[in-house]
Amino acid sequence: MAETQHPHGHSHSHVHDAASIAERLREKGYRLTPQRLIILAAIENSDEHISAEDIYEQVAARYPNVNISTVYRTLELLKKLGMVYEIDLGEGRIRFHSEGSGHHHHLICQSCGTVIDIDEATLSSLRDVLLREYGFQAELRHVGVFGICKKCRRKKSPRAASSRK
Repeated sequence: MAETQHPHGHSHSHVHDAASIAERLREKGYRLTPQRLIILAAIENSDEHISAEDIYEQVAARYPNVNISTVYRTLELLKKLGMVYEIDLGEGRIRFHSEGSGHHHHLICQSCGTVIDIDEATLSSLRDVLLREYGFQAELRHVGVFGICKKCRRKKSPRAASSRK
């Protein structure tokens, strides 16, 4: 698993726990099955962004008859209701986090796989330019930006770069 760095002391605070999300589901008229509750708990209790497969492993440990499609359907419902967000960190699978962990973005190193969380405000000027120049209102709640981290860039010495001509 890739290391998660928090360069500005940024940490995910669980503003909404699984119980409050469960209450919101109830208010919207959705049934709270044990499977849905354990899926919510898996997302809320994860310190990192969690994949559907990881959630399924936790659910199947307690409810062996549950199918992974139940996990996917529940994640789709929670996404539709704005209770979870998804992000592609370039691993070949989508990961999820609860709305309670806040809106933030990620810098993903294509060399070492390090993921650095950055504040949502970092991309606000991009949102403004897109609206002003293109009339496009972007939803930049959770964006992954791929590139090379500082540590990996330092590893590439100027001599190594010039010898590749």
